[in-house]
Amino acid sequence: MTNIASNIASNIASANAIAQVAALMGDVARANMLAALMGGQALAAGELASHAGVSAQTASGHLARLLDAELIAVEKQGRHRYYRLASTQIADLLEALMAVAAAGPKRHRPPGPKDEALRLARTCYDHMAGRLGIALADALTRRDHIVLANGPGLVTEGGRAFLCDVGIDLAGASKRPLCRTCLDWSERRPHLAGHLGAALLGNALARGWVRRTTGSRALAITPAGHRGFTDMFGLPQDWARPSA
Repeated sequence: MTNIASNIASNIASANAIAQVAALMGDVARANMLAALMGGQALAAGELASHAGVSAQTASGHLARLLDAELIAVEKQGRHRYYRLASTQIADLLEALMAVAAAGPKRHRPPGPKDEALRLARTCYDHMAGRLGIALADALTRRDHIVLANGPGLVTEGGRAFLCDVGIDLAGASKRPLCRTCLDWSERRPHLAGHLGAALLGNALARGWVRRTTGSRALAITPAGHRGFTDMFGLPQDWARPSA
C-alpha cells in the first residue's frame, strides 16, 4: 500500500492517496479506534477492539491496515503491543474531520453527560480542548502572552517569562512548532496545540488540576484546578458555561 502518511505530509498528495485515507477512516470500527487514540495514550489491541465494538480477530485486521498505512504506530513492551497515532499530524487530521462532522446536519440524539464532559474539557491527542482549552487560549491572548494567527502562534517575551514562572520552561522546546492553533470541533474556535499546548496539559496533570477519565478523552477538572486555572491564568468566573 502507498505510504499514506508521507502523502499526507506532501503538498502534492494525489487523489488516490486522499481516497485511500478516506476509505480507511470511513469504516466505523477503524474510526472508533482512531478516535480512542486521540486521548493521547497508547492502547492495547483488546482496548481498541472494545472501543470499536468488534472481536479481537476483526480488530487485528483493522489494526494491520492502519499500521500498513502508517496512520498508527505500535510500541512493544515485553509480550505486549500498544498502539498510538503515528504523529501529531494524524491527530490534526482527525480533529479537523471531527470539526467538519460536528458542523454537519444535526442528528436527532439528545446530548448526554458524556457529551457535556467532552465539551467542557478533553484531550486532543497531547493538548487540551473543549471550553477549557478555548478559555486558556483566550486568557493568554488577552494578557499578550501569545499572539495567534490562523494556524501558527507566537509566544511573546512576556509570555515566556510568565510561563516559566508557572513551571512551563519553553527553552528546551523540541523541533515541533512551539505554538500553533487547532480548530476545536465542539467550540468551533481554535485552542492551543504544539509544544506549548502539550506543556500546558502536562503541567495541569502534574499539579492535579485535571485527571484523565478511564475509557474517555474527557478530562475531569478538580476543585484545585478550577481555582488554579482562574487564579493563575485569569480565566473569567463563567468560563465553564456553554457558549450561547
